[in-house]
Amino acid sequence: MRIASFVARLAGLSLGLAFAAVASAGDEARLVESINAYRGQVQNCAGQGSEELPPLAVDPRLVMPAAGGGDLQGTLSRAGYPLVNAQAISLSGPRDAQAAMAALQQSFCQVLLDPQFVDIGVNHTGRDWRIVVARPLLAGRMGDWQVEGQQLLERINAVRAQPRQCGAQAFAAAPPLAWSATLGAAAEAHSRAMANGNFFAHKDRDGRTPGDRAELAGYGGALIGENIAAGLDAAGKVIDGWLASPGHCANLMNPQFRELGAAYAADPKSDAGIYWTALFGSP
Repeated sequence: MRIASFVARLAGLSLGLAFAAVASAGDEARLVESINAYRGQVQNCAGQGSEELPPLAVDPRLVMPAAGGGDLQGTLSRAGYPLVNAQAISLSGPRDAQAAMAALQQSFCQVLLDPQFVDIGVNHTGRDWRIVVARPLLAGRMGDWQVEGQQLLERINAVRAQPRQCGAQAFAAAPPLAWSATLGAAAEAHSRAMANGNFFAHKDRDGRTPGDRAELAGYGGALIGENIAAGLDAAGKVIDGWLASPGHCANLMNPQFRELGAAYAADPKSDAGIYWTALFGSP
């Protein structure tokens, strides 16, 4: 099926801060690393807890002049970035990546922790910074949820076939997972709930956890795990994002899991457009 897309929604944000000293070379990369580390852990933002999020991918088309505003949509269009949504944050004053990160956490945590964004570009000149986060159009044709779920299973089993480091935790190669139709149905239902309900969370609107949903679907396993993703239009991109996140990577490599059900659901009216769920179990 072809995933529908919708019109870009753009917002320009700015913040003036009074910090001293000169930003050092390489601060752009360090700031991206700090942002991705921040997204990779549960955070408290605006009184709400966030989910662990895969890292943002650096896209050079999102690197914009640090000083000044300008037409964000026009600039990204001329750069060839097929955006749906983008936000630009301007900071004036931080002396280095650490100070810039502190300012972002204080005033823009909701932007950094928005699951719809998948790409980032950072630029700075002196004490002026420009951080652009964006989500591109969903592209290409995709199969139904069972087809894409089976692709996730194949890719996860290829990942599990090799030893891997997930953050600070080392994993040996793990046995392949078997497909579970019961877990697949539960995964599809949660992906559909997130897409239609425009939310991104392991706990659904009724307060049910992944274990609750698996049990309600009729799964009798004692051990349940779940990975979710949003805004990504291919199984390979989803796996790459999970591998770059220690918590998600650990679920992929957990040798105690024996079965998997996985699915996506799309809704063009939702913020992220497409939502994925991988539900791991052990019978």
